Amino acid sequence: MSGREGGKKKPLKAPKKDNKELDEDDLAHKQKMKEQQKALQEAAKKAGQKGPLVNNYARKTLTTSAMRCLENYEDLVHSDDRGPGIPPYIERKNEDLALKKARLVYQSRKRGMLENGLLLSTFAKKYLHSFSEEQLRQYDRLINLPSNDWDIFYWATEVKPVPVEFQNEVMDLLKRHIRNDDREARLRQPDLF
Repeated sequence: MSGREGGKKKPLKAPKKDNKELDEDDLAHKQKMKEQQKALQEAAKKAGQKGPLVNNYARKTLTTSAMRCLENYEDLVHSDDRGPGIPPYIERKNEDLALKKARLVYQSRKRGMLENGLLLSTFAKKYLHSFSEEQLRQYDRLINLPSNDWDIFYWATEVKPVPVEFQNEVMDLLKRHIRNDDREARLRQPDLF
């Protein structure tokens, strides 16, 4: 082998096999694939009439079960087409105080965005144990009523004005916590215990 050829020799490609010899399993599989493709095309056609959810990429990649879900996707989308619906907040009456605090600690930690997870979990660790029932109710409404976590972030950091329904002592306390006048390091969520 000379220096110009270099490397490993590639094997020759095997010739393609004839498709003439198909057994019953192959034929059944082929028929099933045709039926699935037909169902996909019909579902994509229906979904395409309902809105912008399905594009060419989605038509090629979605499974049959996913395409069936598209038939009912109108139930998931707001009438103003802003995205999936969020269940309405229902205030829990007569909830045990210890259970409510535990739920609020969990909900403060699991926000879906790191910024709020850090800010609200450190806030809950510092203040939640001393809150009165009214303050707990205000905090519960603050973290569960807004459908967008960025709204909470912008209100607490004073980038956007706070709506009247959330202007209360808990919001003022949260704003002061976020200003971090003592310059505490808040790089990770506090331990649960």
